[in-house]
Amino acid sequence: MRIAIVSDTHLPKGSRALPDSCVARCRAADLILHAGDFIRLAVLHELEALGPPVHAVHGNVDDAAVRAVLPERRTVELPGGVKIGMVHDAGQRAGRLARLRRAFPGHAAVVFGHSHLPLHERDPADGLTIFNPGSPTERRRAPAHTMGEAVLEGRDLTFVIIEL
Repeated sequence: MRIAIVSDTHLPKGSRALPDSCVARCRAADLILHAGDFIRLAVLHELEALGPPVHAVHGNVDDAAVRAVLPERRTVELPGGVKIGMVHDAGQRAGRLARLRRAFPGHAAVVFGHSHLPLHERDPADGLTIFNPGSPTERRRAPAHTMGEAVLEGRDLTFVIIEL
């Protein structure tokens, strides 16, 4: 199972759009995760129109219509009972891994956004992965526009950050 992961798309904004390579990866995925900051509900609908099921949370800049249909946190259960937690703002870097472990007990991974800075961290003690795909449209302090992908094989879940 291939999972496309995006966050912080911040659309619409001028002529900005998702990069073609991001759209292609989303279309080719079995599932799309979006970790918040769509801004407008139409952006969620455009992502859903790409084909794969979309699981998402709302972010801090999302309007009332987005907040009305998306939760602040959610759990996505994949085949084999593998769970991915989702939240937009995972808080400060200090203590983040432990905080997300407490918020999403028994999960293999937690996907988040907010900072626009890609992050892939795995705790060797228990294997919990925390993952921020960055932003495909608004890099801010990040060196490049990015998104993420995850692959589930059996119960093994691997993540990669992709420069667009």
